[in-house]
Amino acid sequence: MTDPALSELLDFALEAARRAGALLRDGRPADLGVAATKSSPIDVVTEMDIAAEKLIVGYLSDLRPDDGFLGEEGAGSPGTTGIRWVIDPLDGTVNYLYGLPTWAVSIAAERDGERVVGVVEAPMRRETYQAVLGGGAYANGDALRCRPAPPLDQALVSTGFNYVAHVRAHQADVAQRLIPRLRDIRRSGSAAVDLCDVAAGRLDGYYERGLHPWDLAAGDLIAREAGALTGGRPGLPADGDLTVAATPGVFEPLQAALEELGAWHD
Repeated sequence: MTDPALSELLDFALEAARRAGALLRDGRPADLGVAATKSSPIDVVTEMDIAAEKLIVGYLSDLRPDDGFLGEEGAGSPGTTGIRWVIDPLDGTVNYLYGLPTWAVSIAAERDGERVVGVVEAPMRRETYQAVLGGGAYANGDALRCRPAPPLDQALVSTGFNYVAHVRAHQADVAQRLIPRLRDIRRSGSAAVDLCDVAAGRLDGYYERGLHPWDLAAGDLIAREAGALTGGRPGLPADGDLTVAATPGVFEPLQAALEELGAWHD
């Protein structure tokens, strides 16, 4: 039976993500511009990222004023309850800036450092992904399960690229050497969506270097609750060096190939 406290956190995360998703979908200005840059001039923040994070933090703070926050656009406070919200208000910002549909709102709740709730709202897909630790993963109310494992050479795998030129060049070299070992590689532009696509059986695997906690917190839990394995370098959890998520049977050979190819360094 699901912990009632976690059910309440899930309800709050779902509503916050729904509100932020509606703001982003319906409030996108025709002349949307860049508000700032992050790691490079092409790694952008839009005015809508900032507005969505403000909405999420404001909503959750009204309900749970003593919780902690970690947000991509600057929200940060330790809190006193043991609960911390990890927020990416707009994952896939460049897609959003260009009017491409693959972007999402990602909200996770941690309890005493452990991820216990994850929600990814993908408005242009009309899909809401959710998971509670130990309670399975769902999309629009339907249970999710990752795909049966194919051999690695028949696996469809997604990845992402950094916005710093020399890092991206190395990542492209890794992908070039990896692709002959796979069915094919995809690149959606949203880590949260890729992790949910592993959960939903639309991908056999996903990997990326350089993710932040807000990029992967919700999606990692959703993928694991759908039966996928997640991690980083062999024996390590998913982190900024490397994030790997895949159906069992694909995970270990994919992880080993990425280790061999040096996907964990620039």
